[in-house]
This record gives sequence, structure tokens and C-alpha cells, in this order.
Amino acid sequence: MTQDTSTEKLDFKRILPVLVIVLVDLMGLSIIIPLLPLYAARFGASPIVIGILQATYPLMQFVGAPILGRLSDRFGRKPVLVVSQIGTLAGFILLGFADSLFLLFVSRIIDGLSGANIATAQAAIADSTTEKTRTQGLGLIGAAFGVGFVLGPIIAFIVLAASGQNYQAVAFTAAAFSLASILLTSLWFKETYKEAADPKASRIRRPFSFGALREALNRPGVGFFLVLMFFYQIAFGGYEQLFSLFTLTRLGMDARDTSGLFVLAGIFIIIVQTGLIGRWSKKKGDRWLVLMGLGALSIGLIGTALTPAIPIPWYEKAKVLESMAGQGEFRVSIQSINIHLPDETSKGWFGIIWLLIASFPAALGGGVLHPAVNSLITKASDKNEVGGALGVSAAAYSAANAIAPLFYGALFQWFGGPVPFFAGGLILAILWFFAPRVVK
Repeated sequence: MTQDTSTEKLDFKRILPVLVIVLVDLMGLSIIIPLLPLYAARFGASPIVIGILQATYPLMQFVGAPILGRLSDRFGRKPVLVVSQIGTLAGFILLGFADSLFLLFVSRIIDGLSGANIATAQAAIADSTTEKTRTQGLGLIGAAFGVGFVLGPIIAFIVLAASGQNYQAVAFTAAAFSLASILLTSLWFKETYKEAADPKASRIRRPFSFGALREALNRPGVGFFLVLMFFYQIAFGGYEQLFSLFTLTRLGMDARDTSGLFVLAGIFIIIVQTGLIGRWSKKKGDRWLVLMGLGALSIGLIGTALTPAIPIPWYEKAKVLESMAGQGEFRVSIQSINIHLPDETSKGWFGIIWLLIASFPAALGGGVLHPAVNSLITKASDKNEVGGALGVSAAAYSAANAIAPLFYGALFQWFGGPVPFFAGGLILAILWFFAPRVVK
């Protein structure tokens, strides 16, 4: 009797539309990540207000994901995807026309609620895979995330260079990608929910509840990994979201310069995730990956905090202020910009070279920790509870993403730019000290 191997191979053609849609969605999102703190600064936002703005998107995503997930179970994946993508498009368009801090917040609220469509895309992957191929399918979603977060800053860099640092052009470019994802979903994506072979598939992204969190925290082994996931993302999420504000105030780097750094870090993360992490996991094990990731990220964050306050050689304070003030009808008064910029008396290469060196261990740790911790969570969970455990892990990750910019923004404003990065590195160093005693 021959075994049917059709269920053991991933039907790539079936999930390809979902992967492309996620890739296009993430490119639109990642285009504006290096830009947003500087966008807010032009309207007089302080570091703590910028932190609150950055927290708005993940907080709304945390609220919207369970709602969209339940709606997709009732009405199907495709209509929910299209409606949520229309909301994302509206958020980007509003961002492009924003002439006040209030409209920036409204645009991020709309985009955050709509941005929870990623959960619907993951549900579509679950519908289109079997138990044996589901991990591979969801892993490809992660790969699409990585590629999108590399291509987005590249496109932002090109748009900023071509438009003379026009922030509106970047927002409207993100809107164009969102429109493309709507067309792809409408014309290419086929409904998957009614065709799902496994009626339990929709539970792969179980809605978050505090009862589920308490149950997971009490499970032997899993609880520490969830704590690890939460505090790792507090440290790394704040680093990502306030990095451009740090480079602006420490080294005088504008949005285009910082986008270039995001590109380099993204390429390095893709190399780690696609070419190295699998090899390391097989040879060294996930425990080694977690310990190495914690140590590397801690060193990277503390190294970033110690970056010398030496502006880049091409820094000109007047030009940076002009680019932040904007152009034409969207221009604001330079006097309204409430961010301290370095002076031009001690420009040089040492600051940017130091930051580049510190960025590599930070990117290495950030690249390996998330998949390694989630892998250990699945191994510590009961076979029938893997989906639920990963759902709680995703909820902890989203909650940390909402808290991280508030934590970093408050420390940034009250104690100075280096302090939040040093605090994040210290948190990870403490976790690194305890992890060998807990992770067997």
C-alpha cells in the first residue's frame, strides 16, 4: 500500500497569491517606518509624543486582529482582506495630506485597525495547507515579511532622493502599493475558507484573551519563552521605532540617510534568516540560538547607546531643518520643530562608523531571536496546542510593540537619546543571564 504524498508537499501555487499580497502590503508599511518620527517632529512633536504615535499602530493592530479574524471566519477571507486593505489605503492617503499632528494620529489609527489584515492572510495560509505543510507555509509568510521590510526602505530611499526629501511623496508611494494589493486581492486571490479541508484550521490564530495568556504562562517552559518574547520585543521594537530619531539627534542624519541604514540592516537580517539560521539550528540547536541572539542584541543596543555624538561629514543643520519643514502647501515653520539637532563644529566619520559596527550585532540578534523563541514555544507545547501557543506569542509580541515606543520615547525625552537603547540592552543582558538556567 503506497502512502499518498500529496498532503506532504506544500502547494506553492495555491499560496503564492497570499505571499505576494503580504509582500506588497509590507512594502507599503515599511516605506514609512524610517520616516514617521521625522514626520511627527516637523509638527512640533517631542520624543514622548513620537513614541505615543509609534505605539498607535501596534495598539490598534492588537485590537483589530481578533475582530478581523472573527469576521473572516464568518464572511470569508477575501472580503475581509479587501475591506481592510481599503482602510490601509485611506490611512496612507491621509498621511500624505496630513498638515497637523492630529491627522498623523488619525492616519495611524486607521492604518493600525486595517493593518490587522496580516492575521487574515495567515488564516488563508492555514486554509490552504495541511498539518504537515502549515509550518512551512507560515514560514514563507515570515520570509515575505523580511523581503518587504528590506524593499520598503530601499524604495523610501529612492523616493526621498528623487523628490528632494518630500515626505508626502513617500506616503503616496505607500498608498500606491496599498492600491496594488487591493487589485491583487480582488483579481488574483481565490477564497480559501470554504475550501478548507481542516475545520480546525481557523483556530491557528486564536483570538487573544487574558485567560489564554494566564494558561500559557503557567505551562512549564512556555511561560518563560513568552516573557522572553515580550521583553525582547520591548527592547528591539523600541530600537526599530525610535532609531531614526536617535540618528537625527545624535548624528544629524535625515530620512534618506537613515533609510540607507535600514536597507543594510534588512539585507543582513535576510541573509541570517534565509542562509544561516537553519544551518545554526541544526548544528547548535534553538537553545544556542536564543542565548547567542540575546547576547548579540544586548551588545548591539548598548553599542548603539554609546555612539559618539559626531555628526556625519555631509551634515548641514540648515538643510536638515529645510527637509523636515517640507515643501509648498505642506511646509511648516522651522521654529515649530521641537527636536534638538547637533551643531556642525565636530563633523566626522567616527560616529557613523561606530553606529554601523553596533548595528550588525543588533540586526543579528533581532534576526534570530523571534523564530528561535517561537520554535522553542512549539516544542514546549502540547501537539494540539501549538496554534494557540503561537497565537498568545503573537499577542505578547503585539502588546510589546505598543509599549516599546512609549518606554523608549519617555526615556528619550527625560534622560536623553542614548538612555533608552542602553536600558533595552540591559534588559536583554539580564535575560541572557537567566536564560541558561531556564532553557534546557
